[in-house]
Amino acid sequence: MNWYQTKLGFWSDPFPEHEPYVFAILFRDNIEIMLQQVVDYEKPDIYGTRSGGVWDAYIRSSEVKELYEAVKDEVTIIQSLRQQPYGAWEFEVKDPNGYLLVFSQME
Repeated sequence: MNWYQTKLGFWSDPFPEHEPYVFAILFRDNIEIMLQQVVDYEKPDIYGTRSGGVWDAYIRSSEVKELYEAVKDEVTIIQSLRQQPYGAWEFEVKDPNGYLLVFSQME
């Protein structure tokens, strides 16, 4: 939750109000993401198992270019902002737990 706040500019609504948290809803612009705490879970690294990679969350935004400019120097960028053949503008980041997030905007 802290990484999403400090690196991606989300604000959070955790439950319960004080640690240890069970889950949190994160908000930024027109985006909402829900995170759930899973004790001792280790995410497998499966990015290379499919051509084009594998994402864990595909997040649509109406302001993806602005979001990219705001976060590109704060996070691990896997793929820079680019326009896909199907018209969407996308970029990929990896969070500290190894989850790959794709932020997208349709033109």
